[in-house]
Amino acid sequence: MNNAEIQIQFPRPGKWDEFTLTAIYQDKGGYRPPARYTPEEIPADQAPAMQAVVSALVGLGEDWQAVQVWARRNWVFHFLRGEAGSYQTKEVVILTVEAINAQRGRKLFTAIEYPSFVLTDAAAVAFFKYFTQS
Repeated sequence: MNNAEIQIQFPRPGKWDEFTLTAIYQDKGGYRPPARYTPEEIPADQAPAMQAVVSALVGLGEDWQAVQVWARRNWVFHFLRGEAGSYQTKEVVILTVEAINAQRGRKLFTAIEYPSFVLTDAAAVAFFKYFTQS
């Protein structure tokens, strides 16, 4: 079980280079105060993984713009064809996105609707672990 989460807020929806990343996780003594990062504080070696998050968000299209993203680490199962009962597991980062439209309507988008919100790249998992110390 992983009790860590990354929240990313976009104060100006559609302006992907303006955000606040907040890491929430439990350390050995319990939950610690959230750590907040601005774009300038994201290490250069972590920037490509952040870009992968932004790429997934752009897929929402023009009608909806992300205002907040929740990222959680989890495992997915991949069942192998032709081998009854055989499966593989893969560590992933799953996004949930709150977006607004031009009329200021709000909607939650999940990985069930948008499979691109399941980030399977090892860099995404490393990004998550970097900020949550997990």
